[in-house]
Amino acid sequence: QIDKYLYAMRLSDETLIDVMARFRREMKNGLSRDFNPTAAVKMLPTFVRSIPDGSEKGDFIALDLGGSYFRILRVKVSHEKKQTVQMESEIYNTPEDIMHGSGTRLFDHVAECLGDFMEKQQIKDKKLPVGFTFSFPCRQTKLDEGILITWTKRFKASGVEGADVVRLLNKAIKKRGDYDADIMAVVNDTVGTMMTCGFDDQRCEVGLIIGTGTNACYMEEMRHIDLVEGDEGRMCINTEWGAFGDDGSLEDIRTEFDREIDRGSLNPGKQLFEKMVSGLYMGELVRLILVKMAKEGLLFEGRITPELLTKGKFETKHVSAIEKSKEGLNKAKEILTRLGVEPSHEDCIAVQHVCTIVSFRSANLVASTLGAILNQLRDNKGVGRLRTTVGVDGSLYKMHPQYARRLHKTTRRLVPDSEVRFLLSESGSGKGAAMVTAVAYRLSEQHRLIDETLAEFKLTHEQLLQVKKRMRAEMEAGLKKKTHETAKVKMLPTFVRSTPDGTENGDFLALDLGGTNFRVLLVKIRSGKRRTVEMHNKIYAIPIEVMQGTGEELFDHIVTCISDFLDYMGIKGARLPLGFTFSFPCKQTSLDAGILLNWTKGFKATDCEGEDVVYLLREGIKRREEFDLDVVAVVNDTVGTMMTCAYEDPNCEIGLIVGTGSNACYMEEMRNIEMVDGEQGRMCVNTEWGAFGDNGCLDDIRTIYDKAVDDYSLNAGKQRYEKMISGMYLGEIVRNILIDFTKRGFLFRGQISETLKTRHIFETKFLSQIERLALLQVRAILQQLGLNSTCDDSIIVKTVCGAVSRRAAQLCGAGMAAVVDKIRENRGLEHLEITVGVDGTLYKLHPHFSRIMHQTVKDLAPNCDVTFLLSEDGSGKGAALITAVGCRLRDAEQ
Repeated sequence: QIDKYLYAMRLSDETLIDVMARFRREMKNGLSRDFNPTAAVKMLPTFVRSIPDGSEKGDFIALDLGGSYFRILRVKVSHEKKQTVQMESEIYNTPEDIMHGSGTRLFDHVAECLGDFMEKQQIKDKKLPVGFTFSFPCRQTKLDEGILITWTKRFKASGVEGADVVRLLNKAIKKRGDYDADIMAVVNDTVGTMMTCGFDDQRCEVGLIIGTGTNACYMEEMRHIDLVEGDEGRMCINTEWGAFGDDGSLEDIRTEFDREIDRGSLNPGKQLFEKMVSGLYMGELVRLILVKMAKEGLLFEGRITPELLTKGKFETKHVSAIEKSKEGLNKAKEILTRLGVEPSHEDCIAVQHVCTIVSFRSANLVASTLGAILNQLRDNKGVGRLRTTVGVDGSLYKMHPQYARRLHKTTRRLVPDSEVRFLLSESGSGKGAAMVTAVAYRLSEQHRLIDETLAEFKLTHEQLLQVKKRMRAEMEAGLKKKTHETAKVKMLPTFVRSTPDGTENGDFLALDLGGTNFRVLLVKIRSGKRRTVEMHNKIYAIPIEVMQGTGEELFDHIVTCISDFLDYMGIKGARLPLGFTFSFPCKQTSLDAGILLNWTKGFKATDCEGEDVVYLLREGIKRREEFDLDVVAVVNDTVGTMMTCAYEDPNCEIGLIVGTGSNACYMEEMRNIEMVDGEQGRMCVNTEWGAFGDNGCLDDIRTIYDKAVDDYSLNAGKQRYEKMISGMYLGEIVRNILIDFTKRGFLFRGQISETLKTRHIFETKFLSQIERLALLQVRAILQQLGLNSTCDDSIIVKTVCGAVSRRAAQLCGAGMAAVVDKIRENRGLEHLEITVGVDGTLYKLHPHFSRIMHQTVKDLAPNCDVTFLLSEDGSGKGAALITAVGCRLRDAEQ
């Protein structure tokens, strides 16, 4: 008879499988950007990205608000032999008037309880990390924020919906002022449950609660979560499945009793699935059924008492008691007698049957929604058989004598291809909240240490002014006779006494040696109304064995290349004037004599240092006995850069290179150049500023990473400024920082790959790319380097690159500020307008370098108006222009 009466509550497997399919669709809608706003099942991202990995440790507080009472725990996680957890907790009452009062009162209450707890634990003076389990639907954009979407269950405090509960709680704590707390994570109780169980079983990836309310969470693939940036890894999704059906999708299986319960609830029309399933409503459902059956004379001989008509008189704990197999009927008699209905034995059996139908329906419905989640996990993993663990908590699941068994049985029937272990969460969600907090704490601690490390790369205005001042002092030392010998910034005279005036004319050869490639050029310069420069060139490689062999071999190779080029151009007969761009530190005694001071950039050829390179070149040409050339000038590439720009803009009197290496030159007054006789006019000085700091004057801003790069370089202790700003070394600085961060466990899961150990693997072009690109592309670049990185890794790598290149640009700008201010003072000007000719891959290709450098010059030399002009081929065209100017001045003298 009862079965007939309650047939609508008995759901066939067919119906359950249908409900499972419906819920799977709802999940999909909730995850999609387009459908989420209207979806009933909100599928909220929790920003919890992994279950505990066993490395968590520390002392934490967990608050747990959302059930029938409010609990505070202290959780100590330690690592002696294995991870152990110690917990102490206090339970506080949350009176009805506070649950329904103002939000301010509610959070004042929470803050007061927390204060009392800390008092008892004697930790009021400590600032412990707090995890806040808040069992209501919240929107999060980060772990330590939770914007309440809507109250559920018994709560209805005003002014909280739409607000961030962390802010509200912090405000309440601040208002008291007697203790401090650091709320690091807002955790939904389902997530806490999953994390608690995940601590004991690494395979746990679903959290399920069936208590006062009901909900579930699970680990979803980031690629399916439209609402969060990034496609990497997984994130826990709080389904908020209690709202399943709020859009009408469960109308066909809701009964008149479900509708009646909804009408009398605090939140009509909301949480309809929860109202069919959870403990808050189950006793009430049974009561409504009993009232209707009594009215129709099917129970208690039609007796209806005021107690039976009172909402909330029949509780879920009564349902659990009545369904116990042995004493259930006695309990039924006891409970019904208290309601004054004088039950017969038959009545007791009937009531027990009603309870069973209602609670069984609940277990069946939960099994079908859980089945949908399990299927989603299985499909995500692309496996035929899913093995997983579901962490479960909640009074109904724990207290009801048959509930758990029925749930397990139906679940296994609905998803036969899954092996599911149900794990009861012993300590509720508190331990889980502490675990989430521990992970958050580990990450924030890690961020703090990363920031602390990279802070050394952030230079203040004062520090940069100091660098400018020191550069100026070093320049003065290089120019003066008595300090020139010991000076590190050599300030070498170049014997280039003038920039082009536009009358240059003729055909010139240029050689360009300064790196792994060697170029020979023919440059045809035509003066007149329409000045033109026509260039032909050919590039030759210099094998490493020649770079590091004997001087004779090196110059023979160079002459062979020239010979090939003259044949190629068909100009072997003419004795052309030649400019030799030789981009190494040279001491010039005249325009056509340059003594190599020391090799840089990986060159190591013997018997060259201390020799005149023009002489070595002329000797090589003689040995060949094939052609003759008129070597007019030895040119440094920086000077060439200045000259090409000066050909376009007569205001250009400074040359700057920021590429593989870095250097600058500028037009200095002859009276200041004590190394060369004569007081009249100007001469270009090659600063060789890369060696700035070799006397230790930059040690206060050099980091351990700079020192490591220097120690392992070919020329340890030399070119220290260059090693902080130029392309050849920035990648190395970054690599050293990444190794350190990996050792400290911040990156690449603490695994140092072979790639990362390889010197010079991080070419500077990677720096430019990494700083320009989005994170996914950064991951691709790191993958090319054999570094398997997560999204978080990529963010850190990008940050490191930014810090290193920013400092480089600022240091370079500080050096340039010293140069422009010196020129301004040389000329006794209030205000100087000047152009700098610039070349170099770092300057040209890096997305931010030039902008930051320009800004730094502006900040440090406010009285100079500096224009930067990109040089077109300074070392080729520039060398030809210097040769042309040299020829012009030579002819004028004759």
